[in-house]
Amino acid sequence: MEQAKISLTPTLVEFLKNYKQYGFKDKSAMVRAALLQLQKEVERRSLELSAELYAEVYEEDTDLQELTETALTEWPE
Repeated sequence: MEQAKISLTPTLVEFLKNYKQYGFKDKSAMVRAALLQLQKEVERRSLELSAELYAEVYEEDTDLQELTETALTEWPE
C-alpha cells in the first residue's frame, strides 16, 4: 500500500489515537475509512448536481419533453 504524509490538527491527532475504541485495527484503517466515506459523499453530491442540471435542461426543452412522451407511449407494457 502506498504511504502519504499528512498534517493534522492536535484535536484530530487526539481523535485518531482512539482508533481501537471505534473498531479500527490501526490509525491507517481509520483514516482510509474516513477518506472512503468522503469520496462516496463527494461522488453522491456530484450525481445529485448532474441530475439537477439534467432536470433543468429537460424543463426548458419542449422538444426533448415531446420526444420523451413519444418514446413512453411506444414503450411496451
